[in-house]
Amino acid sequence: MKSKVQTQLIFVLTLAFTDAVMAGLSFLLAYWLRRWIPLPNAAQDIGGFPDYASIVLAHVVSILVVFAFSRLYRPARMPSRVDEFYSIFASTTVGTLMGVALSSLAFKNSPLELDYSRGMIFYGWALTIALVTAGRLTHTQIRARLRRRGWGRSQVLIVGTGDVGRMIFQKIQSNPGLGYEVVGFVNTNGQDKVPLGARILGQSGDLAPLINEHQIDEVIIALPEATHQEILMLISECERGKVVIRVFPDVFQIMAGQVSIGDLGGLPLLTVRDIALRGWKLTAKRLMDTVGAACGLVLISPLMMLMAVLVKLDSHGPVFYAQERMGLDARVFKMLKFRSMRQDAENRGPGWTVDDDPRVTRLGRIIRRINVDELPQLINVLIGEMSLVGPRPERPVYVNQFRRSIPRYMDRHWEKAGMTGWAQVNGLRGDTSIAERTKYDLWYIENWGLLLDIKILIRTFFNLLKSPNAY
Repeated sequence: MKSKVQTQLIFVLTLAFTDAVMAGLSFLLAYWLRRWIPLPNAAQDIGGFPDYASIVLAHVVSILVVFAFSRLYRPARMPSRVDEFYSIFASTTVGTLMGVALSSLAFKNSPLELDYSRGMIFYGWALTIALVTAGRLTHTQIRARLRRRGWGRSQVLIVGTGDVGRMIFQKIQSNPGLGYEVVGFVNTNGQDKVPLGARILGQSGDLAPLINEHQIDEVIIALPEATHQEILMLISECERGKVVIRVFPDVFQIMAGQVSIGDLGGLPLLTVRDIALRGWKLTAKRLMDTVGAACGLVLISPLMMLMAVLVKLDSHGPVFYAQERMGLDARVFKMLKFRSMRQDAENRGPGWTVDDDPRVTRLGRIIRRINVDELPQLINVLIGEMSLVGPRPERPVYVNQFRRSIPRYMDRHWEKAGMTGWAQVNGLRGDTSIAERTKYDLWYIENWGLLLDIKILIRTFFNLLKSPNAY
């Protein structure tokens, strides 16, 4: 444990050092940019760079202090690049202003006093955001590589052998850069089915001795359907071993969104579900969809024309396949795709696509693998039937099945269906649990924001670059 603590301390200190170097370098580049590209009506002579040494120090110190208060020195094992950039942007803005104020206050009426050029402020602010972001991305990559080699690796015990426990195991196994090593599972319901390469170490009653025996660092309780009393008992057992405890949220917690306090004639009430987009939110989302879909169609129009010709040459039938899907307010619409199956593929009724499906054409196998068949859905987005981001739509025949077995499944239709969604970027796509996908979809609906949509679109893009077949 001591070595893990020391490793974490090294990661934090090197991250702070990286930020300091990048902030100082940003100021140096800002000085030269100010000399080469002065702002309109600005003085041409700004003195030599050594004159700015005190201001550089104030700038770097302010950036580090604001970053510390913004909790940017608690590096996550797999940070969201969008969230981190947003935090860097906001913290750098505050830090730059603090640096100007600090240098003005500390060096007022002293030999070191120097006017802070507007161009220096602007260039320094912009370059600090860019270089600190680049430095942190590099630091994250190095950190992930070191964790793959065993630096600061944490021993993890998963409580629960159900679908959620297996999903967590697969997520850890597919992301070695997280620095987790699953030692095994703890059984709680009598089942003994665990993923290949894993083992059951014992029962829930043996949790405390198992933690000590296997030197566990973190325990993940993967029992979303367990009662609160059962969860509290498991946490109590874990606390005896002094480990980090993580709990996969239950259905209520993952869908609870933001709670607001209101009243009913003076009687206080908590509003948990206020999920429909209204007013400016609805307008902003529609504007982003319209602009994004229009720009996307213009940019990819040559590719879509090529695909149309190839589909026609590959097999008989139309270029597009218009499939009935259920969207906003449970209304049925025609979702467009490039046809990837034979024209008579559904003569015997709808059915799930399976591996080596004989109904899929030769070209269809390729375009499905790289997700090109989904591009015509930008037309659905442009005319308002779909959104760029939202719950993926299902066919009405499957919706009628799922609504009877999955709680709150129909609440997915409070918002427009999307080309991509929160569930998809978190790996819940294709042959995965519909119930888990529903939880992620409802969390998205109840926590919607433009920043979240942008994050999902960026993660979708990077997922496609890394592994088109996995998305």
